[in-house]
Amino acid sequence: MSIDWINFTPWSAAIGGAVIGLAAALLVLVNGRVAGISGIVGGMLRPRADDFAWRLAFIAGLLLAPMVYAMVAAFPSATIAASYPVLIVAGLLVGIGTRFAGGCTSGHGVCGLSRLSPRSLAATLAFMAAGFVTVCVVRHVIPA
Repeated sequence: MSIDWINFTPWSAAIGGAVIGLAAALLVLVNGRVAGISGIVGGMLRPRADDFAWRLAFIAGLLLAPMVYAMVAAFPSATIAASYPVLIVAGLLVGIGTRFAGGCTSGHGVCGLSRLSPRSLAATLAFMAAGFVTVCVVRHVIPA
């Protein structure tokens, strides 16, 4: 994926981050739940009657938001320079990593860090370090 730096606007990124933070804060305040996507989806795989509706609403919002956005603006262009097998393996590795870490980047990085969780700090540092090392190896060590 490449970023169109010429048309990058830090204000839209800041506003997006603020909206994510507000949504995560509201979910904790109103529902007492952390907005970690892997935990929310995982809870839908083992549904409980008193717990399913809010999870479904959350996932529906994640799926519907891009459709609403497309009604008012054009999607930014993105180029993914990886094959489908590489994307599938990457997705599986991310899924395995979220199980080992006890949560995903949204749960630890957004919600856990805002609650000053030492466990989330360690997990987020591990996520970031793994990403840095992976990019370095793929871009600079493995021949193209």
